[in-house]
Amino acid sequence: MNPVSSIPPEITTRIATHLASPIARITLQNPPLNVIDIPMMEQLSQALTEIEERNDISAIVLSGEGANFSAGVNVADHTRDKIAEMLGKFHAAVRAVVSTKKVTIACVRGNCLGGGAELALVCDMVYTADSAHWGFPEIKLGCYPPVACAALAALVGQKRASELILTGRTIGGTEATNIGLANRAVPEQELENVVQQTAREVSRLSPAALAVTKKAFYAWDAAHFDKGLSRAEKIYLEDLMKTSDAHEGIRAFMEKREPKWIGK
Repeated sequence: MNPVSSIPPEITTRIATHLASPIARITLQNPPLNVIDIPMMEQLSQALTEIEERNDISAIVLSGEGANFSAGVNVADHTRDKIAEMLGKFHAAVRAVVSTKKVTIACVRGNCLGGGAELALVCDMVYTADSAHWGFPEIKLGCYPPVACAALAALVGQKRASELILTGRTIGGTEATNIGLANRAVPEQELENVVQQTAREVSRLSPAALAVTKKAFYAWDAAHFDKGLSRAEKIYLEDLMKTSDAHEGIRAFMEKREPKWIGK
């Protein structure tokens, strides 16, 4: 990174933060798949809040530890007693990514699925390994991805978004780039260099100008995203979670069996 100054990594239970002014790195840390559980959501929101106060930071690189970005939100947190808390805290972390004044860059390798793909898609820029696996498989559990429902069509178009959300199909990094989910797909061994080059380019610019530019650039979309996400969350809790199929899909996944849908 060629940092001006460097602060040793601060290791938490679920994320690692490394501040090397003017670049911050947040690494999702729940190997091997970096599943996003409630503690990770809380710690991600906290890290973003703390970085937001640093005037010397221009860019945030978001990545996953090891071979994967993230395989998504913890399915065990979709139970009746946890679902409201889980959605609230995950969407708080997503909103923190969306609203930060820093330029956010996702570095994606391996699995980038469900909530992991949602975290990546709300970043300003996304660079992916061509061998990465992208997808929103929630429908296979009788659920849906609220963030993707609110934001994906704006990135890839309504027809492509509906196909991904309604079939749960997994695509590769190259196709993800071709449809607009990522800026560039490169061989995995080149990914880190591409991300660091972009972060260095951003770090040479005025943090104040970048912040104001982001505010202007996203002014319209941000308002619609916030309303759309709130509506998607409300429907999830008040409609979806009242269906038998949603709970059957979650149970079936946890019990490693095929779900038995009853259509209500």
